[in-house]
Amino acid sequence: METIYILNIPNFYSSYYLYGLNKEFNIKFKMDDRFLKYNNRPFLIFKIKDKIGVINNDDPVYFNQNLYDQSDVFFVTNKLLDNPSFKQEKVKPLFPHYPINIVPLYLKLFNFKLLKYLKPRVILKELYTLKRRPGYKDYNVKVEKDNYIFFSSSIWKNELETNTIRAEFIRYCKADDRVEFEGGFIPRSDGENLNFDAELNHVKYPPKLFSSLSKKSKIVLNNAAVWGAVSWRLAEYLNQGLFVLSFPFKIDLPINLEHNQELYAIEESIDFKVVFDKVLNNPDYHTEIALNGKAYFSKYCTPSAQAKQIIKTLLN
Repeated sequence: METIYILNIPNFYSSYYLYGLNKEFNIKFKMDDRFLKYNNRPFLIFKIKDKIGVINNDDPVYFNQNLYDQSDVFFVTNKLLDNPSFKQEKVKPLFPHYPINIVPLYLKLFNFKLLKYLKPRVILKELYTLKRRPGYKDYNVKVEKDNYIFFSSSIWKNELETNTIRAEFIRYCKADDRVEFEGGFIPRSDGENLNFDAELNHVKYPPKLFSSLSKKSKIVLNNAAVWGAVSWRLAEYLNQGLFVLSFPFKIDLPINLEHNQELYAIEESIDFKVVFDKVLNNPDYHTEIALNGKAYFSKYCTPSAQAKQIIKTLLN
């Protein structure tokens, strides 16, 4: 089994990839002083056969040219379609993923070196965050669902388009008597809810409960998140075999999710009724899209599948 050297201590953003690399390869931690400043940040830096790969899970507006220059391949979660930095030759897009609980692996891999490179309060915060995430599992698909929809979201101060799409989805679900809706916007801590008071829900859902309620949903919404990033929830939706209603992606994927195959794509909120009518009146169609989305996830998006593809790309 090939040995991969992990050259920094990534934060929980990269937990999915650390888990996948550990499943498929022999991983060892070997701190590289060049990458000290990337500890506990959304970067996983690793080496195999003298080739350096970087997995960049940072917000897409923060392209790290320094890490790009030091890598042989620069893998990114959010390869923005309209940003010239992401068009550079060594940039490769990743399939959707989501953070998971890897506390045992985190402690085993980095062990006492955590105290050498991170402050105790940083370690405790990271462990707390990881522990609250759901562990990775290959979900069994239940396609026969009640007409229940769960959707909960933050209000982003500078993301008018994202907020508006999500607010309109919340309004539509509340107004459609055929479905039972749970959720809404989480009030902002600064009290500036940007005139979305009617869409607020004062219940906060921990990540594990969020995941459990999402799994029950007949229809789930995907739209671009902050600065055009893909939402973490997309990968989990696909893993859970849910019917994904999606607005256009603002990032590149290695292999696109296709409309009317793995998801249902729309561009305007006015089309919510068309989709709901189609899904609620045609169980077979709902099942077909949901199962195709799960098949896409199983083929391309699992931690093992992505780890093998990443290493294959780096070595070739």
